[in-house]
Amino acid sequence: MNEERLLKRYQALVGAVPQSVWVLSSEGVVTLLSDSGIAEKLWHPDGETSWMDAVHPKDRDWFRRAWRRANQQRSPLNTIVRVRLDGLPDRFRHIKIIAAPVLHQGGEVEWVGTATDAEDRWRTRMREKLLARMAAVPAAHNLSEAFLTTAAAVVPELADAVAIFRVGDGVEIGVRPSEGVPATASPERVGLAPGLPSLPLLDADFALGPVARQAIESQNTRLLIFPPGGPPAEGISNASVRWLREARATSVALLPVVVDGRTVALAAMATCRGNPPPDEADLALLQDVFQQMSGPLRRTMELQSIRDTALALQQSFLAAPPSVEGLALTALYHPADSAAEVGGDWYDAIRLSDGSLALSIGDIAGHDVDAATAMGRVNSMLRGLAYDSGPAASPASTLTRLDRVVQALDDPSMVTAVHAVLRRQEHDIWHVTLSNAGHPPPLLIPAGAPSRYLHGLTAPDPPLCVGDTFPRTDFQAVLRKGDTLVFYTDGLVETPDTDIGSNLQRLREHTDALAREGVSLPSLIRGLLPPVQDRRDDIAVIALQVRPDP
Repeated sequence: MNEERLLKRYQALVGAVPQSVWVLSSEGVVTLLSDSGIAEKLWHPDGETSWMDAVHPKDRDWFRRAWRRANQQRSPLNTIVRVRLDGLPDRFRHIKIIAAPVLHQGGEVEWVGTATDAEDRWRTRMREKLLARMAAVPAAHNLSEAFLTTAAAVVPELADAVAIFRVGDGVEIGVRPSEGVPATASPERVGLAPGLPSLPLLDADFALGPVARQAIESQNTRLLIFPPGGPPAEGISNASVRWLREARATSVALLPVVVDGRTVALAAMATCRGNPPPDEADLALLQDVFQQMSGPLRRTMELQSIRDTALALQQSFLAAPPSVEGLALTALYHPADSAAEVGGDWYDAIRLSDGSLALSIGDIAGHDVDAATAMGRVNSMLRGLAYDSGPAASPASTLTRLDRVVQALDDPSMVTAVHAVLRRQEHDIWHVTLSNAGHPPPLLIPAGAPSRYLHGLTAPDPPLCVGDTFPRTDFQAVLRKGDTLVFYTDGLVETPDTDIGSNLQRLREHTDALAREGVSLPSLIRGLLPPVQDRRDDIAVIALQVRPDP
């Protein structure tokens, strides 16, 4: 009688809580003891398929490992897993499963457990986690970093592949407008789940398909669902169709990212390898995450606009070197590839009377619009002083005058510079007088001899704008037919955590190797640049080579 009363109490108890109670035999047969209603929505075994098949494909591997470990250790299982809804092969719901082993006589083990609906709780936690990832990221140095961070936030939890496109106005590199609808450049960054084929390379002729353009124009999410590996041939670009087939994709979601009423990016997400497509709740979560990009994107775009303005200002002062009889001149400027800032690097060359040449290179401390503006002022003043002083002037005297003027007119930052005057002598010989204000030494490459740095008898003079006027010195050099002289900024030889002396030695050795190959002057200075991934600062180079008289 007491056992019957206890059983009724137990049945009443399990029926009063919002969960299902079940028993799983060692043979995998599931028996429902009590149902709160959730079990009616879930997949029911039919005796022909394993109950593990009801688990979401993305959860199957880790859940199978967790279940095997619990079996081996006879330990309880407590986890949240996606389980298929009954009669809906592509619809799943997050269920919290708690199971404990019951050991019977003879060693037989069965499992008693509960299943509780955890969909709302899972989505709330996932939304908080993803938005926290986005909120923790300040304005990135460039749009690619912002896109990469966002793509990494949703792969592989919510998508198997993400390509984020920066939307343009039809006039950017890589943009091909179609019927007045904004197109887009190549994808900035992508996120890809392990095991998927590499995304296709998209060249400048790539254009988004009609469905993507519709999403950009309407600012509404578009979802395409199709059989595994069977995307529609219409509406999607050919390159995308080929990749979707290879990846056995089942869907593509296109989410526009809107900032201040304008679509500035388009996120293209795919579910692959036969995984089920996202449902309405998944799309809503993805929309929240990608719209969270609007704040960082706005700040990033503002920084990018400032940088573009500064670069345009900086490069406006970097004109092509003039043509000088008896000399070949070439120059280049490369902004830092790893930062969103600009520097104050410059080079300049102007013709003086009597066929002489004034040449300068320099660097102003700072990496912002102020540095670029100051660079323009200093460069312009040095050019004017050099032209006014003429070919007979001492470069040290010209730098001294520049130092006084800059310190009197501005609140200047430190400036390093080399200023040189080249005067032509007979028989293809040029006389060089130069003064060095705290700048890396020019590199002389004699024809048929090892290169060497042009140093004075002492260390370089102090930089400009570091205090009261210091006495400055000139030193001389002679260039003969075939000799090359290279002026450069510190970005070519200074990198963090390295020794400048060793870097200068490596530059000499590399220069000698290129000179032995007999490369042209433009190829020589391009060959001196470090790999893109190693560039941490702007680099300016101007070089000249003595040519024989015609």
